[in-house]
Amino acid sequence: MAQLIVTTGNEVPGKKIVEVIGIVKGSTVRARNIGRDIGAGLKNLVGGEIKTYTDMANDARDEAFNRMANQAIEIGASAVIGMRFATSMIMQGASEMVAYGTAVKLK
Repeated sequence: MAQLIVTTGNEVPGKKIVEVIGIVKGSTVRARNIGRDIGAGLKNLVGGEIKTYTDMANDARDEAFNRMANQAIEIGASAVIGMRFATSMIMQGASEMVAYGTAVKLK
């Protein structure tokens, strides 16, 4: 099978959309932990990037993206257009990262 194309655009240059399959999505919920919070609190005093939270956010985006892409592949899509990320707080200290887009078949 050809590689899945994922784009934030609404078309794929040089390709024609022949079928819109539907919305695909992937999500993950991540929670902070006490060790990270202590380090973040100390970093807050001096300023700068809180690397542990940056890493946690990157991991969450990767996981949500991979789940969305896997769903698209499972339903026979050749591309996902209009791909976006969204995040929301689920509860104090835990948030959801969602990747979503429209699965399509290309020619």
